[in-house]
Amino acid sequence: MLTECRKALKIVTTEYDGELCDIMDAGAHDLKIAGVKLPGTVAFTVTQSGIVDNSTLTDNLCKRAIFSYADWMFHKNAPNSETRREIYNIQKNQLMHANDYTDYGDTDGDEA
Repeated sequence: MLTECRKALKIVTTEYDGELCDIMDAGAHDLKIAGVKLPGTVAFTVTQSGIVDNSTLTDNLCKRAIFSYADWMFHKNAPNSETRREIYNIQKNQLMHANDYTDYGDTDGDEA
């Protein structure tokens, strides 16, 4: 997932891998706080030889939302930061309102 994120953000160096891993982890947590259930994990391990990507998340919509979060946070001081934030929020809202990505329980109006 780290390599994919680097490509999505058009980063050609591994210099920022630690920061990107932290940001992607934060993005996954932000989605979870919003009620989005991720079909897999976003996890990284730092070793002496580098970062090991232990992520099991394969869902492309969730990945794209996390990459958008990373794009926004990585470029938070850029002139178009607000646009990047909006892109992430749109993706997060779509996931929050999609039945397959949430576990809000019975929402058809019937009382238990």
